Amino acid sequence: MSANDQTTAHEEDHSGPIKTPQQLLAAIFFSFVIPIFAIIALVYFVTSDKRPAAGAGDMEKAVAERIQKVGVVNIRDANRPLKPGAEVYAAQCAACHAAGVAGAPKFGDAAAWAPRITTGYEALLTSSLKGKGAMGPQGGGDFEDAEIGRAVAHMANAAGAKFAEPQRAAAVATAPAASAPVAAAPSADVMAAVAAANKTAAAPAAAPVAASGAVPALYTQACAACHIAGVANAPKLGDKAGWAPRLALGVDGLTASVIKGKGAMPPRGGSTGSDADIKAVVQYMVSTVK
Repeated sequence: MSANDQTTAHEEDHSGPIKTPQQLLAAIFFSFVIPIFAIIALVYFVTSDKRPAAGAGDMEKAVAERIQKVGVVNIRDANRPLKPGAEVYAAQCAACHAAGVAGAPKFGDAAAWAPRITTGYEALLTSSLKGKGAMGPQGGGDFEDAEIGRAVAHMANAAGAKFAEPQRAAAVATAPAASAPVAAAPSADVMAAVAAANKTAAAPAAAPVAASGAVPALYTQACAACHIAGVANAPKLGDKAGWAPRLALGVDGLTASVIKGKGAMPPRGGSTGSDADIKAVVQYMVSTVK
């Protein structure tokens, strides 16, 4: 082998596959194009896994799920029959009351229910709707308040109570000229207690409500239940000793306390009375101890 042949062979050993400018351009072109197509294919493959099925039903379902609103409003039929207490109890109450979970009185346990029954149906219903202790509010759920009341009566009656089965409250028709709801007539016991307190109280001339002898409707509706018997340390109507430390606040101060709530008394005494109505009640009660 000549020296030239050896040199040529040595050069070929060290040369690459690209020998012409055309081959160089082709190599550059494919080094960019092939990765781009590979990336596009990879993206298509990944995104295609998240697409809904090709069926029309699946597509409609997927679209409905995507555009579904966060909040859902359930409209109840006000004319449907109320569900019986046993059915509401089984669906809403049995989870705790069947086994006495978290201090809940067991169904049929007369001893556990006795002190609760003495508070009356309305108190039990209020506790159920608003919640008490470990029991959350039951009002505003799948059942109407009257249906929750039926469950309350069902449980209480199973422990010895004699509560009537609640019915749906009927709409009260009012005259067109009436601008305020008509107050319910006070019970005979409440009126007798009010009359007795008025006989022993001095009615000052500065209190126009007491001077006229009229009992505010809001008092008989929301206040008398506690202030007649002194429930939860509420000062009794006409009790000068009980009212003495409170009179220093004045009518305006006492009215503010009632509006905000104080101690066991809820805001506005648990009523929906206006500020003026509440002030009239305060003036009336204050007038019985002056």
